[in-house]
Amino acid sequence: MGAYFIADQREVTDPDTMKTYSAGVAATVEQYGGTFVCRGGDPEVIEGDWPAKRVIIIEFADRAALKAWYDSPEYADLKAMRIASSSANIIAVDGA
Repeated sequence: MGAYFIADQREVTDPDTMKTYSAGVAATVEQYGGTFVCRGGDPEVIEGDWPAKRVIIIEFADRAALKAWYDSPEYADLKAMRIASSSANIIAVDGA
């Protein structure tokens, strides 16, 4: 059963820093066995009130692999860049 990192990116306050983040994050995800499922904008709300602007979904083998990546030294500097240059809601969820 896989696990999913799901980010609802609300706002980007520093586009240049986010470009640097985006250029470097894939290598760290791959290092921990992750795969991008969705890296897109233009989400369509089909029910409820969800002001999402950009949704990112990354699949990992399991929650332990997801957390290992998220807490890794390889991702630490990039995570700090993302936090400083954007706002998001992020969850981890297990697959079916």
